[in-house]
Amino acid sequence: MDIGTISLVLLLGLMLLLAIGMPLGMASAILAVLVLVLKFEPMLLLDPTTFGDGLLTRKFGTGPLNILAQKIYGLLTDYVLISVPLFIFMAALLERSGIAKDMYASLNVWLSSVRGGIAIVTSIMAVIMAAMSGIIGGEVVLLGLIALPQMLKLGYNQNLAIGTICASGSLGTMIPPSIVLIIFGLITETSIKALFTAAFLPGFMLASFFIVYIIVRTQLNPDQAPLPEPKPGDPQGAEKWALFGAFMSIVAGGFFAALLVRVLFFTITGQNVYVEGVDEIAYGTANYIPWFGAYTAISLALIFFAFGIERAKIGWEMGKGLVAPIVVIGVVLGSIYGGISGITEAAGMGVVAVLIISVFRGEANFDLIWDSLMRTLKSTGTIIWVTIGAAALAGAYTIAGGPQYVADLIVGLDVPTMAILLIMMIILLFMGAFMDWVGIVLLIIPVFLPIVQRLPIEEIGLIGELQPKYLAVWFGVLFCMNMQVSFLSPPFGPAAFYLKSVAPAHISLTDIFKGFLPFIGIQILALTVLLIWPPIIEVLL
Repeated sequence: MDIGTISLVLLLGLMLLLAIGMPLGMASAILAVLVLVLKFEPMLLLDPTTFGDGLLTRKFGTGPLNILAQKIYGLLTDYVLISVPLFIFMAALLERSGIAKDMYASLNVWLSSVRGGIAIVTSIMAVIMAAMSGIIGGEVVLLGLIALPQMLKLGYNQNLAIGTICASGSLGTMIPPSIVLIIFGLITETSIKALFTAAFLPGFMLASFFIVYIIVRTQLNPDQAPLPEPKPGDPQGAEKWALFGAFMSIVAGGFFAALLVRVLFFTITGQNVYVEGVDEIAYGTANYIPWFGAYTAISLALIFFAFGIERAKIGWEMGKGLVAPIVVIGVVLGSIYGGISGITEAAGMGVVAVLIISVFRGEANFDLIWDSLMRTLKSTGTIIWVTIGAAALAGAYTIAGGPQYVADLIVGLDVPTMAILLIMMIILLFMGAFMDWVGIVLLIIPVFLPIVQRLPIEEIGLIGELQPKYLAVWFGVLFCMNMQVSFLSPPFGPAAFYLKSVAPAHISLTDIFKGFLPFIGIQILALTVLLIWPPIIEVLL
């Protein structure tokens, strides 16, 4: 059977199976078998007694089935895949410990007196949590439990509160260490470290768009974000910022002191001696000793002489809830970008860091670890089964020549390059409203990426020119920004159902989707920026 007919059967079959409620992993696996049969042994459908006579079934362990099995086995045994359950486990530990609540309380201390401050705190907290674990659903639930009751109690506009929580809670899609980026890198064989680096600026750009929107909306309509009544004895104005400066001096002093000790250890043990052909230790060579020593001394001088000991003590008490998240982020992202470890090892180190912090906080117990492990098992199992089914379907379609057929079909259209990219974005947005991101990255990206790689590089974007070596990285970031929209898109936006599970009874799903609308517009604005200005991803690369 020709590949055009197979493609049509595949599309209709996928829509039918998903419409009747079949899980994506099972539907993909069934269609993978159907694609192979239609392409290599269609007689099986007409006469099953011919089993064993065709290319597909003549000899097991050879032919298309063997290629497909090797593809699935290679994907499931990829070392980086281990980082997925580790990041999920770390996120589960963070949710069930008091680290997130203390972080929210500390952020609230500094920003609660600002118009829209609670909503801004929610967005900042979501960014920090995204940078700790890269998980989406748990963030929305946690913010719904912590921030939503407080915003509603203070009289915040319900739509503003809902939209802020769900849009900010979905930032784990974009901000490293995003699991979406990890899976994209595995499927497309793109450097995950490069994807993380490239996604930093667009991710923080999107977060800043949310915060700017909150500020503008609450300044134009102050009734939508009433200010809380100041408590007696709370520091105000310049004194509050002086306390914040004292707290940051303590954090900076501890950070640079730790780097100084690290360099001294490498120097004393001789591990940072230059060897030709071997990369030097990042920020670990002897020439950094005076710099880190000077920064530590400046921080101490600010604590003792500029701000004063008493102010530093008060500032520490107000802001100490931020220390644990900063440590976790430093361990995970610092070990990756400091050249200390890879993605998987960094995820493991992050889990150990959260466990140690939980022990020191007196929160580590059997129930905490067991509940976190159970959630990790369920989430990872879902991802793995979808991965197996979708990888089988994508592999079968590739063996049948599907990606090449679609690429020839689209590239052959007499339309501008940007129009082709726009069509892809519309397809991804549509698919994202009905399908989980794991299925999309496994089924659609293997088809779309070869098409993008065949487009004229000079015609991609309107501002600047993307370097060819970063094309796959840019498309990966663009895809993740698109999936960011899908988490809010009706009718099946996952963020809505996550929030509904913890929202007060009077808040309906219709209310939640209504609160999304302005934030979906902001996400599409950020997606547009990435489309018209591709070199934005090269700034940090």
